[in-house]
Amino acid sequence: MTIIVMDLRVPKTGGMNTSKVSVVRWLKREGEHIRKGEPVVELETEKVSYELDSPVDGVLLKVLAQEAAEVPIGEVICQIGLPSDNAR
Repeated sequence: MTIIVMDLRVPKTGGMNTSKVSVVRWLKREGEHIRKGEPVVELETEKVSYELDSPVDGVLLKVLAQEAAEVPIGEVICQIGLPSDNAR
């Protein structure tokens, strides 16, 4: 059986010289189904607040960055996969 788990990472925001973001709030909870393009989490830099969308259909398996946490660009903040997948 193949287990596919997608790591959702904090993206580099276009044109901004930012090294970290704050997790404002999770819009989905562990175990909830997510559609591709649906907002998962709200993030904030020093200058902008934005929602990060899911790149795939699946289930939010594991939240790795809690609300109010500061997270470096490129850091994995959650894992999305199939309901039967186990987060790593």
